[in-house]
Parts: sequence; structure tokens; C-alpha cells
Amino acid sequence: MDSLTQIVLGAAIGEVVLGKKVGNKAMLYGAIAGTIPDLDTFASHFVSTVDALAIHRGFTHSIFFAVLFAPIMGWLISRFEKAANFKDWSWLFFWGFLTHPLLDAHTTWGTQLFWPLDLRLAYKNIFVIDPLYTLPFLICVLAAMRLPKKSARRKNLNKWGLILSTTYLGITLLLKFYTYQHFKRALNDQGISYTAIETKPTAFNSLLWTANVDTDSHYLIGHYSIFDTQPIHFSKYLKNHLLLDTLRQEPQVRKLIKITEGWYNIEQKEDYIVLNDLRFGLLSLSPQAKDFVFSYTIKKNKDGSVSIEEREKNMRDGKKLIQELITRIQGN
Repeated sequence: MDSLTQIVLGAAIGEVVLGKKVGNKAMLYGAIAGTIPDLDTFASHFVSTVDALAIHRGFTHSIFFAVLFAPIMGWLISRFEKAANFKDWSWLFFWGFLTHPLLDAHTTWGTQLFWPLDLRLAYKNIFVIDPLYTLPFLICVLAAMRLPKKSARRKNLNKWGLILSTTYLGITLLLKFYTYQHFKRALNDQGISYTAIETKPTAFNSLLWTANVDTDSHYLIGHYSIFDTQPIHFSKYLKNHLLLDTLRQEPQVRKLIKITEGWYNIEQKEDYIVLNDLRFGLLSLSPQAKDFVFSYTIKKNKDGSVSIEEREKNMRDGKKLIQELITRIQGN
């Protein structure tokens, strides 16, 4: 999830663990704990594009990280924050570190919660930024901050923030199941044979969902709003995997393919190719859309090496997508 959401969750967890003893400092250190796992994004400044992708939501989003670093942070904070002891601070950081990846596991990217095992949990039932999850939660936490640390109302407000946000997560899981059935029914009604299907919510909401469908030679992408009255339309995207040719043997290319979990297609350009990661959708809801949120240029250099770079996104595309979402959510 986005940084603000993780800060709010961390603050709420800090309040549960130590709020009655240290007041708003519990929220402060809980927010810090909720932020620390995402420091893995700084890896992009020191490693290749592909390696940075592989590192993200890996070690720092694992149970192993929480167990290893919570006592370290607990010892460090206990050296100058005497209102609670080493064990208390360690417990706060442990739960702050752990709830961060537990929440991220609900997004499309997922987390390697059981690192070093090569297993990524991704339930894909909430977009990385969802105001309906974050805003009520934030309001409850901010209201709780203004009350005395031993106030029963403070405890209840914080509890309601956790209840509302967790309930919303549960609702998105039900919506995922509901919309998944509609996508499957549409594929069957249209006589489409497929080998795999995955669904996820579109940006900033849980009312409009998208499905990626794998067939023998191409992928299909369709959208469904819970307010739709017309059949689902699926757009076709050729796989073109053969265009990779010998590049497929390059270690960084193999790693990038693994990161996409096989959901990718290839476009041939003049002197390079483009690999599109289909998992995160398109920058437009138009049936003719071809620009994906995450695309990577793969180029063979004159010295025989291969360079891979993420393609930059245009802010105007983001604004256009939001406008399209508002319209499309209302139904077809």
C-alpha cells in the first residue's frame, strides 16, 4: 500500500501495543515501524532496474525481517525512551513490521512474507491506493491522537479505525469473488477457451474490476463494474513471446519474466523491444489502449550486453485514466 496508509496502520498498531503507557509516542514509533519496510525502494539507486524490482517487497517485508530487527529497534529506542522497556518497544516494532507486509499481501504486487522462500503472496483484492480504506482509518487515528492516553474513547476510536479498515478489506475479497464469477460467466457465454484468469480492482476503487485472461496465442483484458448492465468486452493483446528470441537466455531478462509471473507480452520497435507487464493494467480503459502501466525497454548494446529500463509514464495519461475511471465505474 501507499506510504500514508502504512503510516496510519503503523500508528494504530503502535497505539494498540503501547498507547496506554506512552501515549502519542506509541503512534509515532508505530508509524516509523510501518514505514521502515518500504526503505527497500532505495535499492533502485544502487542496483539495476530488474534487481530493484526483485528486491522490492522481499526481505524487508518478511516475517524473518520482523523477528530479526524488532529487537534491534526495541533496544535502540529503549536507550532514550524510558517510559517503556526493551520488551515493550520490541513488541511494538515487531507488530509494526509484520502488519505492513500483511496488508501489502492484498495488493497486486504482493509480498514475500516467507522470505527466503521463493513465494510471493498476492491476493489482489485492493489497489495500492484506496481512499475508502485509508481515509476513515486516518480520521479515527487523528481523532484518537487528540485524547489523553488513558481515555477509553481514545482506545475505542483507534479500535474503530482498525475495524473499519479490516472490514473494508473483507468486503473487497467478497467483491473479488463476485466479479470473478461474472468474468468467468462472460468467457463461457462468449465461447472463449482460456488457460488462466486473474482479477484485480482498478485504480483507487473497488467497484470496477479488471481481468487478465490467458489463451494459447494472446491475452484478453476486460473490465467489469458492479453497476454494469451490458456484456463484458474483452480486448486482445498478442503475446509475441517469440520476439524475445535469444534475449530470453539473458539472466536479467529471465529474471524480469519471472517477476511478471508469466503475464507479459512483447512489442517490436526499431532497435529494441518492449516487455509489458500485464499484471498492473493499462493507462487507459479504451478497448484500443496499448500503453501499459509498467513497460520495460530491452535493448542489445553494441558490446553485446543487454540493458533494461522502465519506460517513463506521462502524468497526462494518469489524469486521463482517472477521468475514464469515474465514468466507467458508473456502468456500461
